[in-house]
Amino acid sequence: MNHHHRATRESTQPPPQVAGTDRNPHAAEMRALMGKPLPSAAAAPPSWTGSALGTVVQQMPDGGFLVEPQGGGDRWHCPRAASCLLEPGTGDTVLVAGPHRENLYVIAVVTQADASQSHIVTEGDLTIRSRRGRIALSAPALALQAERAQVDIADMEYRGAELRVTTLVARFVGRTLETVLDRLSVLTRSSFRLTEEVEQVRAGQIDMQAAETLRLHAKNTFVTSKALVKVDAEQIHMG
Repeated sequence: MNHHHRATRESTQPPPQVAGTDRNPHAAEMRALMGKPLPSAAAAPPSWTGSALGTVVQQMPDGGFLVEPQGGGDRWHCPRAASCLLEPGTGDTVLVAGPHRENLYVIAVVTQADASQSHIVTEGDLTIRSRRGRIALSAPALALQAERAQVDIADMEYRGAELRVTTLVARFVGRTLETVLDRLSVLTRSSFRLTEEVEQVRAGQIDMQAAETLRLHAKNTFVTSKALVKVDAEQIHMG
């Protein structure tokens, strides 16, 4: 009889509950949050390695460049490093480097979007110097443009098929000028030549013609000929 009442009382007791289930109202939310998968490592931004490749999107007014990273992300505002002499253009692939993403420089142009045109640009003076070798420029066409130029050359040799010079004023100052030509043609509106000492002309034939007046004057004048001296005019005055 006692055993029957004990079993009845035990069966009427409520089942035990998990500790903390009803006491913590946020337990279900915590279990749901813990059940979610962790974010993958690919979603996290990659760590900065010191350099990266990017594409030039725009040249800024301050001389820098707006570069879009090849790996994606925010665009970089990068000034051009002094070692990068080739000026980047829009669409070029460039190499940027720096201590962190907020302090980057364009250090090199890897590939050009338009390789037909290249610009070497510096902010100040540019000197190209070879201490022992030589400097050679070779191209189908060469164009030089400057407001002022100065050339200091100890010994210069020019060889070419044709030379054309167009200038307003030309001045040549030197000790000796030697010209060897098959033909010399000079067309001027006015000509003046001053020789302080001796001027000599050797020619097979000399033909001098003046439209108005021809004057020969000297302290002593000699006109000689081996065969014939002819003076022909409407009037001849001697003395």
